[in-house]
Amino acid sequence: MAVVLRYVDKLGNVKERFVGLVHVMETTSLSLKSGIDKLFSRYNLSLDRVRGQGYDGASNMYGEFNGLKALILKENSSAYFVHCFAHQLQLVVVGLATKHHEIFKFFGEVSNLINVVSASCKRIDVGREKQRENLQLNPEVETGRGKNQELSLARPGDTRWSSHEKTLHRLIILFPVVIEVLQYIETSASDDAHKSQADGLEIYMKSFTFVFYLHMMKEILGITNKLCEALQKKDQDIVNACQLIRSTKAQLLDYRLEGFDSLLKDVTTFCDKYEIEVVKMEDEYVDPKNRRKKTNITNRHHYVVNNFNTVLDMQIQEYERRFNEVTTNLLMLMNCLSPCNSFSAFNKQNLLDLAGMYPYDFNIDEKDKLKYELGHYIYNMKDDTRFANLNGVGDLAKRMVETRKHIDYPLVYRLMKLSLVLPVATASVERSVSSMKHVKTDLRNRMGDGYMNDSFICFVERDLFQQVSVEDVMQRFQKMKSRRQQL
Repeated sequence: MAVVLRYVDKLGNVKERFVGLVHVMETTSLSLKSGIDKLFSRYNLSLDRVRGQGYDGASNMYGEFNGLKALILKENSSAYFVHCFAHQLQLVVVGLATKHHEIFKFFGEVSNLINVVSASCKRIDVGREKQRENLQLNPEVETGRGKNQELSLARPGDTRWSSHEKTLHRLIILFPVVIEVLQYIETSASDDAHKSQADGLEIYMKSFTFVFYLHMMKEILGITNKLCEALQKKDQDIVNACQLIRSTKAQLLDYRLEGFDSLLKDVTTFCDKYEIEVVKMEDEYVDPKNRRKKTNITNRHHYVVNNFNTVLDMQIQEYERRFNEVTTNLLMLMNCLSPCNSFSAFNKQNLLDLAGMYPYDFNIDEKDKLKYELGHYIYNMKDDTRFANLNGVGDLAKRMVETRKHIDYPLVYRLMKLSLVLPVATASVERSVSSMKHVKTDLRNRMGDGYMNDSFICFVERDLFQQVSVEDVMQRFQKMKSRRQQL
């Protein structure tokens, strides 16, 4: 089990640091809780000081009564739980791909396409050669060092956030190259099954339906990709993340209302460029499964209502269902700390209620002082030009330390730190676990828990260890015990 601690340093910066691996015999919530207790006792930390916890949605972590979050909340009611936002966003994408039949089929064909095109080194080399030839034949493209670097199809993955958008973007750029590789397989493959598979993929790629889904999903995933990248930042604060989620929902709603005409224009232009037959929107829609049966709807109705609107409605509903934390009372109160638009979200009563949700951090006297401190705070913030044009609570906390306002308003600054330590995503933990392949290799696969944990910390937090001089390490080693020779 990998553990990362999130805190605010003396300069007001949000930090996420990997503190170690914990060997657990089982993945039950009690076993995980016991492992965390041992880790905290080793470093003289206390669960009473924890003010936030974040995991994915597995039942042993997220369980309402017996999950890890529930066990910690029983000991510390102020350790508020946040379901990893980045994980939820990925579930939105995966959920859409599994609920809509045509989108499910589309992503399945895209996965098959990448497997076929990248199945051998020879096919990859053919793709590279075709790509180079296309660049040389294009007079609008500048060639040279650092320009138009070689591209390849990125393989999407359910656990690799934002990978789907990158895959579709590359597929649009490399569309003619992929077609030529499929045609190469049809003519040169020794197995008839491979020839048939390549032929079927080429027919599907040259259909209007494929191009329509390709561009539609590229636009939808492009809207969510900005949110996905923001959620993976180590210093992202919960208030700014909630604002990004709301703005993403708003963009999806706008795209649903006004985006079809621009999408159809892009699809038509793409089809004309690569000589793909364009479907006439006013003609009657023909069901490919039953061509003789009348559908009594036009192609426009099929693509607008049955596909475009339906997919976006499902996407928006998934956002509402997955990101229910955004509407919780705690995060709505924290939003009042936001400095955006000249502190327009400020509400004194809401911030007093927020302090009431942390009984271990504000006693009765401090709550009374906070009421008057907030009045002075908001007046000075709006009057001081140094606090204009800030993007989030993280920027506000750093600016308060820079201007030493955190000394003048210690209780308000304490509220800011409480909002900043709430975890937004588990991206730091995911990166830590992913880097295990660099530490525990085939040549070092019999390391003990202690040595592996120490090596892991040094690798993950290497930016911190680079500040330690070799001389300090030598002196520490020398003083550990008496040695025969002085280093």
